[in-house]
Amino acid sequence: MEDFRRMKLLLCLLGLVLFVEGLPYVLSPRKMKKWMLTIQEIPDSNLRAMGLIAMALGLLVSYFFKE
Repeated sequence: MEDFRRMKLLLCLLGLVLFVEGLPYVLSPRKMKKWMLTIQEIPDSNLRAMGLIAMALGLLVSYFFKE
């Protein structure tokens, strides 16, 4: 039963992530297109660092607010 609850929570969180990720495309698709062109100019190392920071923050938030 505990595994089912954890899987349900994981799927719920995944749904929320997809919802939040989709918001900018719904609210302002034109600005998203411009942003995507701009992000191509950022060096790979900077994008990798930003991704690593985002992942670390996500893990910290998950850790502090776990059940």
